[in-house]
Order: sequence, then structure tokens, then C-alpha cells
Amino acid sequence: MASKPNKTQETEASVEAFLAAVEPQARQADARATCDLMTKITGLPARMWGPAIIGFGSYHYRYDSGREGDAPLVGFSPRKAALTLYVGASHQDPALMARLGRHKTGKGCLYLNKLSDVDQGVLGEVIAGCVAHTKAAHPQP
Repeated sequence: MASKPNKTQETEASVEAFLAAVEPQARQADARATCDLMTKITGLPARMWGPAIIGFGSYHYRYDSGREGDAPLVGFSPRKAALTLYVGASHQDPALMARLGRHKTGKGCLYLNKLSDVDQGVLGEVIAGCVAHTKAAHPQP
């Protein structure tokens, strides 16, 4: 039996159109700054993944269960409740996260109320750490 395809897949949708529609303006400014930061750190273009995630690069994963798929190396979504960064928060160095500033974490997500709540240099280290960890954990042919 084939597994169901992932709900979140890379699309051809416009990143710029998505960013232009983000409200309120402060969240849009944070989203644009996050997009610029992730582009700078990864050296990869921003692409839409599903209707609301901006991702950078991709990797293929395969779980022991046999489920497999593709996901962005790093990404984010400017959600109403928080700016959500997909940066493997559970794999980050606790000392680094302690220096980040005001944030919350989930299994793989970093939640920021606003970008100004965190140290931008440390955030860059978190993003770079996620890219390195993901590439090491999921080497591509």
C-alpha cells in the first residue's frame, strides 16, 4: 500500500505575492526580513511550500516506517499567532537557544512574536545550524 503524499509540497506560487498579502504590516516586515536572512544564510532562493510556508532548498527523508517525502531545509510561515520558523528547534544547542531572546519552541519549530524580540546574529546561527544538521542527517545523492 502506497503512503499518502505529504500535504505540504513545493509549489510554483509566488513568494512575493504571498508576502505582499501578509497582515498586519509589522508581521509582513518581519516576514520579509526573515526571508532575506534565510536567503543570505542558505544561498538558496525562497520557494512556496503549500499555501503558507516559504522554504529554502529541500531534502528527501525516509523514516523507518517506510514513509518518505521531501521538505525544505529551513522555512518559515508568518502566521497570525506567531512568526513560525521551521529550524529543527529540538536539535539546537540549548546554550545557543538561551542567548536567542524571547521565543517558544515546539518539536521542530521556533515561534517568535516579533523578530525584534530575538538577537539577529544568534537567529542566524540557529538557521545555519539547522541547515548543517539536516544536511548531515539526510545526505542527498
